[in-house]
Amino acid sequence: MNASQPRPARLTVGVVGAGRVGPALAAALRLAGHRPVAVSGVSDASVRRAAEFLPDVPLVPPAQVLERADLVLLTVPDDVLPGLVQGLAETGAVRPGQLLVHTSGRYGTAVLDPARRAGALPLALHPVMTFTGTAVDVQRLAGCSFGVTAPEELRLAAEALVIEMGGEPEWIDEAARPLYHAALALGANHLVTLVAQSMELLRKAGVGAPDRMLGPLLGAALDNALRSGDAALTGPVARGDAGTVAAHISELRAHAPAAVAGYLAMARTTADRALAAGLLKPELAEDLLDVLADGSADGPTGQEGAEGAEGDSGR
Repeated sequence: MNASQPRPARLTVGVVGAGRVGPALAAALRLAGHRPVAVSGVSDASVRRAAEFLPDVPLVPPAQVLERADLVLLTVPDDVLPGLVQGLAETGAVRPGQLLVHTSGRYGTAVLDPARRAGALPLALHPVMTFTGTAVDVQRLAGCSFGVTAPEELRLAAEALVIEMGGEPEWIDEAARPLYHAALALGANHLVTLVAQSMELLRKAGVGAPDRMLGPLLGAALDNALRSGDAALTGPVARGDAGTVAAHISELRAHAPAAVAGYLAMARTTADRALAAGLLKPELAEDLLDVLADGSADGPTGQEGAEGAEGDSGR
């Protein structure tokens, strides 16, 4: 921690919602000298995680977590958070001067207003990391960015807590939280879908170890994209190889119709960005865009693919 950065007092820590995130953050705070004192969880998986990450910390109802802790982590799904905060405030569980922290990427501190009116100190600390629910999560917090939103008078305290957990604070304005979260979901969540779909198609093509084949390729592509942005674009769309793209669409329709809609959407976006970056020659773009337009208008198979993808959709 920077010598000029204020160090938070040693705090008692509670967790409401023992999913994958809360116990890991509480364990990181414990390593920094804070003291977890209570955790709430309902499912069997939550109870197991609490026992693994926070041994000897009692499992109690949410109101008792707030009763015992100076710093409370509200680590529940986004859609649950507003109702939880409202309910805790209405039942008088919130104590004046209590630090109330949520980890939702979508929300800033406005969602905590009912608790703030009851005297709580609201913080939004969103770890930009995917969590597994295992001990590796605590290690991954080292160097992890956190999207931080807090009232000006609590900004230094919020940033100090993030640094104590091993993270790097990044200030996000309240109004920018939904866009910030959409950007992260677009990159991380959709990346998992793309990689899983790619592995599935490679298995259909007879590749025995698609993960081993894709690892070096995707690692290099990610590194190049982070370094160079659109300048890292390669492949038939960026080159304007309309015939190759047409062959791809034909094969996907025959062997993996559920993948067609995603391929077309990403190919159009890639073409647009390659054109704007000067990588795709305008004289080649016309044929390519015609192929992509024909592919999307190709009737029932595309519709079947879209419905199949929708049926498997998740968060």
